[in-house]
Amino acid sequence: MIASNGMMQAELFILRLSRSSGVLGLAGMAFTSEMFPEFPNFSRDRSKAHGILLVRPLLEFSKEDMYDICRGGNQQWVEDPTNRSPIYARNRIRMSLSNLSSPMFKAELHAAISECRRTRLHVDRLCHLLLNEIVSIMPHGYAVINIETLQSMQVKDIYLAKFAALVLQFISQRHRPVRGNASKLLLNYLKTFPCKTCLTVAGCYLCPAPGSKGTKVLVCCSIDSSLPILMKLFPAYSYGGQYCFATSKLEQIVKDSEAYLNRSIPDALSVPFLDVTSSESVLLEAKRLGILSESTYRSIVSLQKEESEKFKSKGENISDFVSKEDMRFSGATLSKLIYPGQVGYFMNRFVLDWKACNRVTYNALPMNESVPVKELDSEGQCCCSSYLIGDEMVAEVRPMIDADWVYLSDLSKKTLGDQSQNHPAVKTERLTGRAMDYAILSARNALLSLKCIPVAARRAMPVLVHAKGVLLSIPSIGFSCCPHLVVTADFNPRIPLGGGHSSFP
Repeated sequence: MIASNGMMQAELFILRLSRSSGVLGLAGMAFTSEMFPEFPNFSRDRSKAHGILLVRPLLEFSKEDMYDICRGGNQQWVEDPTNRSPIYARNRIRMSLSNLSSPMFKAELHAAISECRRTRLHVDRLCHLLLNEIVSIMPHGYAVINIETLQSMQVKDIYLAKFAALVLQFISQRHRPVRGNASKLLLNYLKTFPCKTCLTVAGCYLCPAPGSKGTKVLVCCSIDSSLPILMKLFPAYSYGGQYCFATSKLEQIVKDSEAYLNRSIPDALSVPFLDVTSSESVLLEAKRLGILSESTYRSIVSLQKEESEKFKSKGENISDFVSKEDMRFSGATLSKLIYPGQVGYFMNRFVLDWKACNRVTYNALPMNESVPVKELDSEGQCCCSSYLIGDEMVAEVRPMIDADWVYLSDLSKKTLGDQSQNHPAVKTERLTGRAMDYAILSARNALLSLKCIPVAARRAMPVLVHAKGVLLSIPSIGFSCCPHLVVTADFNPRIPLGGGHSSFP
């Protein structure tokens, strides 16, 4: 199918202009971007998020160039008949642009787009430097922003808005970026120093970091009851990294591109739109700098107004939280339940791996020397095969709540070796002594870990409960009510901090 790639950028510019996009959106499609698999890579190097690098080498080619390329290679092309339908906004814009196809108009419009792209290139690079310098990502699923350092840098609004959006999208893993009033709220919040208030915005909860006296801000995933708490279940074989798309050649391309980017990054003094605040101000500044002539400026504004009148905004709905792209992955199903041997991906953030374990060695139990060894077979193993979770080995996954902390506290206060105590999650009373001791010690160890995690960050950690709602496991802090319940939770968001490679020239 033939499409005019140079024209596509022009169409996208007018389309986003009519939606009041800022200068970063007006830059159009990036020459490269990265797509990440639905299930994260868990090969040898867990620190790297690998995806498919998409390169668009024909963006600057005109439709006539594309025709010539096809003719030169004796290739047939397809003209999509829907491209002429005025139902679609892009088609309407394309038809309007065809009536303004003078060489001067085209050249000036593409010059404006090019300057927007140079601005985005500069902003992206500076934002990545900020991410490296003032953001700490914690293994329990939250971020810490050093706003004292941020304040000392006197960062422009355009950098700060993009930086904040990248951090929030990483923590929430939501598809939609931070825009409009939400972006303004976020900017004002990060500019307030010291930070003394809390803010919920774009799927995240922000608050002063404990003990920082407002010099640092926590960014945690907000568990909104209006959004479904989802987990994707995958075949166990996918956990080994089968869906990792990284290759040495891809990594070399990325490395070379980053090196070139470091050499070619525009200086702030040569970037024209760093202080603009709206799409209208982008056009005015372009006219002031001589990038757009008066006639081209008036034509673009006319196109903008014409399309803006036809635009109807649509509110975000719940389905946006789980995109259609998420659902097309082969082998993935949505569920709140998990069984032994299954691997789940909780809210695109935590990988849960429940390993089936029928026999546990004594050394694996969190027991101290003062606890007598009981219910061990001749091989020194704990035989708890009759330990059942509800009616069957199945658990529901949900976020942690305050009642879970209280449960751990109550459990940790029980006495080790007291045979009169019943294990709260064991269906049969055969193993109350040994199982109860294990649960008590596990709760004590978990509480020590929990004290190091801010309260706001705990609410997004995955928790396993059985059919009656009794707490079974909090894998992020190592709590398990039974040695046979071996569940791990690794914080491994689908999209990495910074959103992947999207701004290579």
